[in-house]
Amino acid sequence: MIKTNDELPSISVKIIKNNDIKEINFKEYANYKKLVIFAVPGAFTPTCNNSHLPHFVSQVDAFKKKGVDEIICLAVNDAFVLKVWATHHKAENKVIFMADGNADVTRALGMILDATPFGMGVRSQRYSMYIDNGIIRLLNVETSSGACIVSDASALLSQIS
Repeated sequence: MIKTNDELPSISVKIIKNNDIKEINFKEYANYKKLVIFAVPGAFTPTCNNSHLPHFVSQVDAFKKKGVDEIICLAVNDAFVLKVWATHHKAENKVIFMADGNADVTRALGMILDATPFGMGVRSQRYSMYIDNGIIRLLNVETSSGACIVSDASALLSQIS
């Protein structure tokens, strides 16, 4: 599993930015930026949909005041589902969505959640992190995929100096 002071992996992934789907290299994209990334087990799932994403959307300005360049929501969903989810929450111009459809990024980070007992297949653990120039400076991983306490926007916001 990734940890504080690790570099992001050099891996291709799709993002939805400015309502457009683009393929990027994760590590290269993070260079020279301060990013907040929060990962959810799945779009439209109860905790992700009702709590995790909305809290980050509501705190965009507070993160920007702390010098964060972009907020990214990572989910093991396809780009089309995430695009609809972004529109549903009116988050298109606030949060960038990272579609890790095959869980390649999630595997590379060591953050796999086996949700097969719930009929959801392989997903991402719920976490949040602060990245400075491609290096993970803060990492908050939930002990339960249904919880949204340590990975919540307010928790991460309070940790960024």
